[in-house]
Amino acid sequence: MTSGRQVSVGDRVPEWRLEAVDPARMKLLAAILRDPNPIHWDRDEVARRGLGDRLINQGPTNVGYVCNALLAWAGAASLRSLTVRFTANVFDGDTVVAGGVVTEVVTDGPETVATCEVWLDRGDGTRAVEGRALVALDDQRG
Repeated sequence: MTSGRQVSVGDRVPEWRLEAVDPARMKLLAAILRDPNPIHWDRDEVARRGLGDRLINQGPTNVGYVCNALLAWAGAASLRSLTVRFTANVFDGDTVVAGGVVTEVVTDGPETVATCEVWLDRGDGTRAVEGRALVALDDQRG
């Protein structure tokens, strides 16, 4: 968490890492959400669509990895907004790393908010998610 230290423009959100995206979890989430898209649970369908031979992770799960990084850094109630765009697929077995960098810090009334550029990269360096988050920080007024 950010407690006890100032946050400044250029500070990095500590990386959050998952060594391997689990295909069983993809299937489970698809079942829970009643997600009818077979690219999350049927390898043959992924191949038929010309998308390779590995299952494709759900977009909201990929965004969740970015949230994990932000919340581990600033605390459970800190996220004020998050806007992302998807730039590549994440596949079963991929390593993913979420992170960010502070681009602005503003104190408005009782709250100090950091604007952060955020991302999720696959282990091969491909950026899968990129976006912007507003994160409330502990009192920075000293």
